[in-house]
Amino acid sequence: MLCFRKIPITTKGIRLYTTVVKEQIVASSTSRNNLRKDVLNHRHVYPEFLPDPKIEFRNRLREKLERNDMLSRRTHVNIPEFYVGSILAVESSDPHSPGKPHRFVGICIQRKHCGLRAQFILRNTIDQQGIEILYEMYDPSILKVEVLKLEKRLDDELLYLRDALPEYCTFDTNMEPEILPEGSPVSINDIKVKLKPKPWLERWERKNLKGLQDLELPERFYKKAEKLATPWEKYDLMKEYMRTIPEEEQLEIFNEIDSRLEKLQVQSKKMKKRVFVKPTKLA
Repeated sequence: MLCFRKIPITTKGIRLYTTVVKEQIVASSTSRNNLRKDVLNHRHVYPEFLPDPKIEFRNRLREKLERNDMLSRRTHVNIPEFYVGSILAVESSDPHSPGKPHRFVGICIQRKHCGLRAQFILRNTIDQQGIEILYEMYDPSILKVEVLKLEKRLDDELLYLRDALPEYCTFDTNMEPEILPEGSPVSINDIKVKLKPKPWLERWERKNLKGLQDLELPERFYKKAEKLATPWEKYDLMKEYMRTIPEEEQLEIFNEIDSRLEKLQVQSKKMKKRVFVKPTKLA
């Protein structure tokens, strides 16, 4: 809301009035642009706070209640920024061995669902055996989530690592975290993955993936993929509208939770800076 101070009605006053109005309009537009930039960042860092992409599953009241539960859960466990392609270490409690948390290190190959149903999958190769664990992001059994290497990949999902050579998803369980300078952009790893010979779990030639090497398939496979492709769907405005969340709705959601998320980030930074002091031995 713009508010103006009283200026005498003279030629000089009219000029001053117009300059004040212009300055306020420019300031409001810049603040709006900054807010939009923040929303774009939040949309990628916290995708689970956005409503379900399927319009038939949306419910404003349920989503608001879930967001409050998600924020209260984040006060107990720090869930850091990570993407598909980042290497994580997750500690979770094991009901079969109380007091001994289970730690698993792996690359995030998928993030899916939203709200309290948000999930992510980690994959690692241990003793020549591919192991995957699906975690519920807001599961109370998760004790700690640590990012060992923060990076992105060329594709939104890395499920093709299941059919890749083991070297592409083999990570040391004692891997030390890589610390990035504050404010530095997240790097994109443009590595091209080589798949093992067929058979594969899926027909990857039909997925339009950027992070794969040449699949070396006969021409008939690519012709079949072209026949089944649906490039016209990106011009279907109704489908695009039903798949995406309007920007105004995103602004409303992240305005609601922005201050609480900032407090959680400041709190997590303070916890990182704390130094452990070894207690002196009593006589």
